[in-house]
Amino acid sequence: MGRAFEFRKGRKMKRWSAMAKAFTRIGKDIVMAVKEGGPNPDANSRLRAVIQNAKAANMPKDNVERAIKKATDKDTENYKEVLFEGYAPHGIALLIETATDNNNRTVANVRSYFNKCNGTMGTQGSVEFMFDHTCNFRIPAEGLDAEELELELIDFGAEEVFEDEDGILIYAPFTNFGTIQKELENRNLEILSSGFERIPQITKKLSEVEMADVEKLIEKLEEDDDVMNVYHTMEEA
Repeated sequence: MGRAFEFRKGRKMKRWSAMAKAFTRIGKDIVMAVKEGGPNPDANSRLRAVIQNAKAANMPKDNVERAIKKATDKDTENYKEVLFEGYAPHGIALLIETATDNNNRTVANVRSYFNKCNGTMGTQGSVEFMFDHTCNFRIPAEGLDAEELELELIDFGAEEVFEDEDGILIYAPFTNFGTIQKELENRNLEILSSGFERIPQITKKLSEVEMADVEKLIEKLEEDDDVMNVYHTMEEA
């Protein structure tokens, strides 16, 4: 198995560990998708993807429809996606994806977490190059062979296809998201969820005490409402 498989195994369920937080994040994704491409999912591939993710996270249909309606209101602020970079203690690189309607607040909060946990906030581009930006899709495994599907999807940019208890996972460079989404839809394959992730190219092994130092900073970042994802170069236990 490749790096995407190992990365997936290490991060499994971490992103959606808190249901309320998951709904907040999906709500922001809906606003950004609607502001970008309109409220009709048939004509807005990004919104289709977010609705699939909402379903996978068991977000009630009413909540989704309410969020779409709210997003069409011109008075509803759009969220700006901002990437923060830096180092946790013990030389662990951190990449923090945020979606914010108040960049000054988010910058101040993120900087305070680094300061309180003995980390160092970096400049743009200081650690981003250490991660591969990927897209992923999850589809039902029934009736499909992951190895055969991988061979078929290589022409559309897929790099790694494997099966686990959640179904079949497809990983590719993030620039191929639209191409693969369109091909899966053309094949009438149900997309259970999809998204983007940043996979570290190299990881660093730490002691339990050192890991605790890093996790303290990661937890503070993940608790912030503006933070969507935190990626790191620490080897998962």
